[in-house]
Amino acid sequence: CGGSISNSSGMLQSPFYPGNYPNNADCVWEIQVENNFRVMLTFRDIAMQSGRCQYDYVEVYDGPLHSSPFLGRLCSGSFPTYISSSNMMTVRFHSDSRYTFRGFQAHYSSIPADHNITLLCLPDYMHAVVSRDYLQSQGYSAQMVTLNDDRCKPTVTSHEVIFNIPYNGCGTIREENDDTINYSNMIKVTSSGYIIKRKKNIHLHISCKMLQNTWKQIMYAAEDTVDVNENQFGRYDMNITFYNSSSFLRQVHDSPYYIDLNQNLYLQAYLHSSDPNLVVFVDTCVASPDPHDFNTLAYDIIKNGCVKDSSYATYYSPYSHVARFKFNAFEFISRHTFVYLQCELVVCRLGDYSSRCYRGCISRSKRDTSSDDERVNVVVGPLQLREGDAQSRTTA
Repeated sequence: CGGSISNSSGMLQSPFYPGNYPNNADCVWEIQVENNFRVMLTFRDIAMQSGRCQYDYVEVYDGPLHSSPFLGRLCSGSFPTYISSSNMMTVRFHSDSRYTFRGFQAHYSSIPADHNITLLCLPDYMHAVVSRDYLQSQGYSAQMVTLNDDRCKPTVTSHEVIFNIPYNGCGTIREENDDTINYSNMIKVTSSGYIIKRKKNIHLHISCKMLQNTWKQIMYAAEDTVDVNENQFGRYDMNITFYNSSSFLRQVHDSPYYIDLNQNLYLQAYLHSSDPNLVVFVDTCVASPDPHDFNTLAYDIIKNGCVKDSSYATYYSPYSHVARFKFNAFEFISRHTFVYLQCELVVCRLGDYSSRCYRGCISRSKRDTSSDDERVNVVVGPLQLREGDAQSRTTA
């Protein structure tokens, strides 16, 4: 029921389809395809409690659930097709506590976007590419393309004009509001200095918009020019590594990582971003013998910020984009050849005390529908019990 999907095509369906779906379901699928592709979603079957779709329904959003345009709500009747304006689409299925029916089935696939102008929001800079064929079709040359700060020059190839624009330079503006951080800049295409100008200037407004852990990438043209609208989404670049002691000086590169029962395991979560005003929070860590299934057989170490294992502890970190913690190897590992960890990490604005990162342990008895639900999942491992060592020990 729900989850993040990154395949180029596949099938979505309500739980137990074609059998009846359960009551009180609330499933959210995030479909994210490659950059500069679009998501096409086609419904093939739908049978729910009909009427005005108040009780059981499927909703489609043009991007992340909490910050994107609403495309439609369905419960019976026609089988429409939706196409996203970016490389991301969200599908939500909801049922109440009364009647159940067969549910829905839909097929999704990725289709190429317009490649005249492309944008990637990378960890340290915005990568914007303008096609020279597109410029020529509008009557412009590559020499007419500049950044808002004209000291930052593009790379011009035989087919493209390429800008690598840092988040903290080249005139990039950083703005904050209630739930996003927005980095914006502008590429200008201007007619050279004639007294009489017969063509309008083109302004390509570039924006990388961060909502918790999601980059929303926007490029659009203003001033009655050619309508260019480029949206992309991506995940934060995050990793988790093991260290051999609480000093966090020497990283463990072994795979699998051979350990003893009750040995202290030291972990560091690291966010790769050029923005220093972000903070990382470890929300959930779960152990499982299967790297693809953290539900069937799993052991909670920390969940929703609430410590579940008594050996779990956090360490001081000198950087806000680094989180450090530890726990002890447990009996769980003695019954399985390998053990993997999946940790859910949340990224917030530094000093935003209303955000998830500063709220600690949260009971999820009531569904939290805020944007804080958007997280980064990182799987690490495998861990393997060291053979021939019956003595349990604790390292420094």
